[in-house]
Amino acid sequence: MLSEYEWQVVLLSLKVAGVAVMSSLPFGILVAWLLVRCQFRGKTLLHAFVHLSLVLPPVVVGYLLLLLLGRRGYIGRWLSEWFDFSFMFNWLGAALAAAVVAFPLMVRSIRLALENIDIRLEQAAKTLGASVWRIFFTITLPLSFSGILSGIVLAFARSLGEFGATITFVSNIPGQTNILPIAIYSLIQIPGSEHAAFRLCIFSILLSLISLLLSEWLLQYSQRRLKK
Repeated sequence: MLSEYEWQVVLLSLKVAGVAVMSSLPFGILVAWLLVRCQFRGKTLLHAFVHLSLVLPPVVVGYLLLLLLGRRGYIGRWLSEWFDFSFMFNWLGAALAAAVVAFPLMVRSIRLALENIDIRLEQAAKTLGASVWRIFFTITLPLSFSGILSGIVLAFARSLGEFGATITFVSNIPGQTNILPIAIYSLIQIPGSEHAAFRLCIFSILLSLISLLLSEWLLQYSQRRLKK
């Protein structure tokens, strides 16, 4: 059984991951649709930029967020002066860091789902006078729904495991930013806390395994559905 502190860590991690995924989902769908359905200059650059956080060290991502959105950052200073708001040292900053790191996985899953849709269905609807938005909401979105769910699950799992960008951007604040990986790292440093760290490790492994299995099942379900 988990202790009260461990449950607080788990619940905070779930909240951070949930907000990270839900806030980035509209942008993930939009970017995936642009990459699959549109042709424009700079498309390759956009693709590379979206997936950049997959290859960058998470600490670099966190440092860039700090430069942009820290209290003295280019954007963070403006947010603090005009809206008295800051991402620093709170769970919203942790959610932002998790969203940035998990975003490429979400986009990739949604993009694969969109690529598997028969483009002739959209073209037929267009010849019948349907607008771009109507085609998107009545054909594209429903047919890619399983892929979107898969992207949500993968991004959620990645958000739960985010460490480097989060601790660099918002540090380790009890009750605010000490999510699962940060709490595990902190417990490892404290003599006699090995059992608590081990329990959180097991819980993290189970959540990640369930997420990966669910994502794989959703992708297979989506492919079977499109082939019918």
